[in-house]
Amino acid sequence: MCSISSGSRSAPIVEELLRGDFLFMEGGRPLCLTCADLDHLVYLPSGDTALTRRARKHSTLSAVVVRFSRSRKRYERQGVLVEESALQQAEAECSADAGARRVQRERAEIYRDKQDQVLATRMTESIRRLFPGCPSEEAQAIAAHTSVRGSGRVGRTASGQALEEEALRAAVVAAIRHRYTKYVLV
Repeated sequence: MCSISSGSRSAPIVEELLRGDFLFMEGGRPLCLTCADLDHLVYLPSGDTALTRRARKHSTLSAVVVRFSRSRKRYERQGVLVEESALQQAEAECSADAGARRVQRERAEIYRDKQDQVLATRMTESIRRLFPGCPSEEAQAIAAHTSVRGSGRVGRTASGQALEEEALRAAVVAAIRHRYTKYVLV
């Protein structure tokens, strides 16, 4: 329900909201996009950082679209609302330099791969120092497994990348437990 002023009194307008409609929260109450004067904006879903950044730069008015995640108990960004002309201009700019951005992404991926190899090598050496009886192939396998980027494993934490003894010890214990424990289903 939205309110508009007509003369000296305010008349409520009841509008049925469909699933997936956008609402603008103002003063703790929801407004439809028409009442919030945002109905001229178009939705740009998240996913393309360059396009979003450029569209927001060219748009005189933009709004972040969020959705509440009940499982995570927080609002999560879904995209933005921007002016259509700004989106078109941003798409043109992105098309113009798509090749250069692709080359830059490829270079960054190669650089990250080299960083990961260096980390795994340093981790292998540190594991061998901490556990002198550990075979080198085993130390390499543990380091390669624990240092996978984006895995959430102990080797990717700040303490793991700093090669702290406690983090490396946890990685070795976890690897031994998972590799050599005979799990029995009951």
